[in-house]
Amino acid sequence: MLGFRYKILFFTLSLFLGLSSCTTINTSKLTSTKQEHKPENFCGEVLTYKGWWVYGEGQHIFKDEDTLEEWDLEFLKEDMGELEELYLAVCEMEYFPMECEMKGTVNEGILYVVSFDILYIQGCGGEE
Repeated sequence: MLGFRYKILFFTLSLFLGLSSCTTINTSKLTSTKQEHKPENFCGEVLTYKGWWVYGEGQHIFKDEDTLEEWDLEFLKEDMGELEELYLAVCEMEYFPMECEMKGTVNEGILYVVSFDILYIQGCGGEE
């Protein structure tokens, strides 16, 4: 049973790594064709944040590695249906932290994401 889970995990990771040319997943292909929008409260400098993306019950949250603050996520250039499929394909379940690098700006408790890279999936493989 345990071996089967690792085979699925290996297949999923191989698929995503095979689609990218480096160790991170290139999300530029996920960008939807709909017109990019910026909410009225989107302002400020675009910065890079490293931490954990968590998705569950329709809500996307980011926990910053440096400050341990949590922000709701709003992806400005992505199709939300595709993002949910990506998250579940990589993590295989909701509420499983995925280490990411998010580029965007924080305003009023929301991280407005312009682009992101998946760095590592918590709890998967490796030796302890």
